[in-house]
Amino acid sequence: MIRVKICGLTRLVDALHAAQCGADALGFIVWPGSKRAVTPDAARAIIAELPPFVTPVGVFVNETAQAMSALAAHCGFRMLQLSGDEKPEITADLALPVIKAFRSVPDLSHWHVAGYLADGAADGQFGGTGAQAEDALIAALAPTGRLILAGGLTPDNVAARASAAQPYAVDTASGTEASPGIKDPGKVSRFIACVRHLS
Repeated sequence: MIRVKICGLTRLVDALHAAQCGADALGFIVWPGSKRAVTPDAARAIIAELPPFVTPVGVFVNETAQAMSALAAHCGFRMLQLSGDEKPEITADLALPVIKAFRSVPDLSHWHVAGYLADGAADGQFGGTGAQAEDALIAALAPTGRLILAGGLTPDNVAARASAAQPYAVDTASGTEASPGIKDPGKVSRFIACVRHLS
């Protein structure tokens, strides 16, 4: 079964709807530079209301291990996503499982993480742009068995792209929004339904 992560959540109503629709994980971006940023206190309040077995993921960009660990404890994150230009050594100082996002083909011999996320973004940006991940990146990460396919996924294309890539999971932010940080309930439910029909 392909898992589903809905990312860029800022409101309780959107988080609860995604969980009700069957999302396996919810992403909360605590990097202030994102147009989907949520404050740690707001993330904590939302996560406290989530049902069991939905994994809250803290999304960070170029943050220190100490700060990520402190925010994870405060907010209730159970997994960390590194979406910046982090170095592999940082994972040694993190107790929680890590997803590492890549926008170009990496040297995987240096990375040993729970998930490898294939994203698309223009130079100087860190995902959430609707740009699709490159085929070469997807091909490089797929053999890990832990590929998380992201980058421009929508209810209209997720079935075809997931069928082709056979990822462990798929991840969407902009593809399920009404506006940045505000989810479109219909898009969220359709996105998850399209993935479930593949299983």
